[in-house]
Amino acid sequence: MSLKERISEDMKAAMRAGEAAKRDAIRLLLAAIKQKEVDERIVLDDAAVIAVIDKLLKQRRDSITQYESAGRTDLAAAEKFEADVLSAYMPAGLSDDEVVAAIEAAIAAVGAAGPGDMGKVMGVLKPQLAGRADMTEVSKRVKAALAK
Repeated sequence: MSLKERISEDMKAAMRAGEAAKRDAIRLLLAAIKQKEVDERIVLDDAAVIAVIDKLLKQRRDSITQYESAGRTDLAAAEKFEADVLSAYMPAGLSDDEVVAAIEAAIAAVGAAGPGDMGKVMGVLKPQLAGRADMTEVSKRVKAALAK
């Protein structure tokens, strides 16, 4: 069963169980997936669906920070719930050691010599680590490794 099919089945289960908040969070995800498919005129595979989920999670994290700084704990709690629902569809995260090993392997694979090769390294890492590691943090680590 593909990830998109699993998400659809989970929405049906949430509807049957009367879980309105979970249903709404999943419905938002399915709408984002459908929008991407319509915009690009393609059918998304699991990797592309994970990219959509990752984007939505990033939006939720930003919203949570802003709501908490504004003292709106009610809205922050709703965003946290949606983030938890979305996180369930993400693949297991990588440990720091695994991320470091992947960065070192990518640097060796492209023969990166300095900061100018960062784009090549990130081009190799993005498909491998997307959804499994915070790409902003990976970018910082690559930059630090190439600066040596």
